[in-house]
Amino acid sequence: MDTAPRPRLLVVDDDAAAVESLREIFDREGFVVRTAPSGEEAVEALRGDEFGVVLADLRMPGMDGMDLLRAVKALRPDTEVVIMTAFGTIERAVEAMREGAYDFVTKPLKRPLVVRSVTRAYEKASLKAENQALRAELEAVTGERNLVGTSAAMRRVHDTITQVAQASTTVLVLGESGTGKELVARAIHRRSRRSRGPFVAINCAAIPVTLLESELFGHERGAFTGAFARREGRFKMADGGTLFLDEVAELDPLIQAKLLRVLQEGEFERLGGTQTLRVDVRVLASTNKNLLELSRTGRFREDLFYRLNVISIMLPSLRERTDDIPLLAQHFLSRFAEKNRKEVRTISREAMELLIAHDWPGNVRELENTIEHAVVLSRGDTIRVDDLPDLVASDASAKQYLTIQLGTPLDEIEQQVIQQTLRLTRGNKRLAAQLLGIATRTIYRKL
Repeated sequence: MDTAPRPRLLVVDDDAAAVESLREIFDREGFVVRTAPSGEEAVEALRGDEFGVVLADLRMPGMDGMDLLRAVKALRPDTEVVIMTAFGTIERAVEAMREGAYDFVTKPLKRPLVVRSVTRAYEKASLKAENQALRAELEAVTGERNLVGTSAAMRRVHDTITQVAQASTTVLVLGESGTGKELVARAIHRRSRRSRGPFVAINCAAIPVTLLESELFGHERGAFTGAFARREGRFKMADGGTLFLDEVAELDPLIQAKLLRVLQEGEFERLGGTQTLRVDVRVLASTNKNLLELSRTGRFREDLFYRLNVISIMLPSLRERTDDIPLLAQHFLSRFAEKNRKEVRTISREAMELLIAHDWPGNVRELENTIEHAVVLSRGDTIRVDDLPDLVASDASAKQYLTIQLGTPLDEIEQQVIQQTLRLTRGNKRLAAQLLGIATRTIYRKL
């Protein structure tokens, strides 16, 4: 059974008879056809819906075909436009193609020619959409590789991702900002049975409360001022796939209640609507706050917390896995060197020591930005201390110096250096040995 979506066409013409004729033609060709009697109404339709192709008359009162073409390219750059023109205005139709129209057809219209033109335009629009999807998938794969780490904490994270990916249950990803919570969500989706379905993410903290309900559940035309057309929400967009709710602790209590119903029943209504919609969506959520504490104080629904927290994954902060810093730094170095076309290949020992010593309040995201900064400013093939941001270099350097009184025996100096380095690496003897340039067994022997 073919489940591919039907191509969508918007026909724009002030000639009602011509519009109805085109509707019948393209309905038989398998298109979903919507019509508009003017350029202004076509723009409103484009604001609320997506079309592969717009078939528009060149000469219309008010907003003509040329103005509509420019509006389409501004609102929906990937939508193709086919212009209908009378014989005497072919020069303007050619001008429209220079402005970005895909093709033009002359009136009186011949059915085979107009069908062929619109079909080819739709094929081009579909190809653009497929390329965009491939780029998005490539970015997701690249992003998942950023979930780098061989520390015990990160091995536990990877193991948990592998275990929960094939399930259908909700997962709550916890951790400080910048630890990679969305990367974990994408990794779960990519390894799940829903990997061929959409992955839709929404940052609940970035959207005003007044708009968030519409963003999640959609709205009907006229539901509020400015709602000129029906709009599908993120839940509908994620049907058959995964919806990632980032910063879920920021949800308004009324939206929390509606979210709970979707999680329990799999159904909801659009804002301003009465029709109950059902969706098959796996919900993943994240927060950097203590949801249990928020639920106990009444700032987050307790029943929603337990519904989201079926399985939780706690991402460690970067300062809790300092032995991953060299691996992450080299990973980002390779990526940004290629991106900026620079021959930077290594990080000096002194610069690496500063990276390891920094507290990284912004976690992996801060390290990523730091390495990009260093790559851009580097003058050779090695990142040096001078290439690092001042904040990282000064903060870490302050923790690196050890004051030793003249006349202190060498054995005691050696012990102090080892102990200070171990404090720097939070007890990681292997990493301390790398920084000191000695074997790990020497650390044990000296201690």
